[in-house]
Amino acid sequence: MAAAFKDYYEILGVARTATAEEIKKAFRKLARLYHPDTAKDKVAGEIKFKEINEAYEVLGDPENRKKYDQLGQNWNAQGIPPSGGGGSHGFSPQDAGGEEFHFEGTGFSDFFEQVFGRGRDFGGGASRPRAASGPRHGQDIEGAISVTLEEAMQGAIRAISFQSVDPATGEVKTESFKVRIPKGALEGQIIRVPGKGQAGSGGGEAGHLFLRVRLASHPDFRALGADLYHDLPLAPWEAVLGTTVRLHGLDGDLDVKIPARTTNGQKLRLRGRGLPKPKSEERGDLYVVAEIQLPTEISSREKELWEQLRDASSFKPRD
Repeated sequence: MAAAFKDYYEILGVARTATAEEIKKAFRKLARLYHPDTAKDKVAGEIKFKEINEAYEVLGDPENRKKYDQLGQNWNAQGIPPSGGGGSHGFSPQDAGGEEFHFEGTGFSDFFEQVFGRGRDFGGGASRPRAASGPRHGQDIEGAISVTLEEAMQGAIRAISFQSVDPATGEVKTESFKVRIPKGALEGQIIRVPGKGQAGSGGGEAGHLFLRVRLASHPDFRALGADLYHDLPLAPWEAVLGTTVRLHGLDGDLDVKIPARTTNGQKLRLRGRGLPKPKSEERGDLYVVAEIQLPTEISSREKELWEQLRDASSFKPRD
């Protein structure tokens, strides 16, 4: 059963000719509006936020965007192999007896999983016989799970619905269970859910479900390992004279002291204010990156003051 095509440009409200900066700006605007922590309707906001994040996962990555632009509405008829070399969640349905598998609650659509899921071989194989005619271990299944930075900061419990379809009979089996997202979950980390893969045969054990963590894009922070980065817009006089800025962090507000003579791109390190490190009491760091911005329009009075500053200043950038 082919997954429904997703129009990511329409989801972000941008043209197909949009620049990378326009796509980023559109994502940030929508993400702030629908983020579960700030949305007026929490349930609808969470659904919309996941959709926005999925769209940015594709359009915000040059390689993914190029691949997506080559697809079109009839993408499935083009014979494009799914990412990871297999079915909608990292393995071929034919290898597992023709069954189709679908997830709800992972934060990604079947379309994304099939085209951009980036599957990986966990060594499960279609079956693992203990003897030639003995019990056979069920297929291990892989999927991706979108984890917000807030979930990575605090840990979370996610309700997952797993649906399998037998193409021979059309029988649909649905199982719901909960998955624990550990505190300190990082990009690429594997969450193993025992016994939630394909059923075994001949009395063999069921396979396992492996969920690869994909950290959801955030409108204000980006993660690199356990470290967080935040681009902080500064007025020229704030950078020159110094100031204190209130920053809304993932685990509470904090005041960031901007020292005098801060330069554009300078990183200010706040130790221990990043994400938790896996299986550790330590945390990564938060880096505030200075982004000095200039006014695009100035009044005649402002122009006069800038000219006075130019005449009074001893600063010569080309010396």
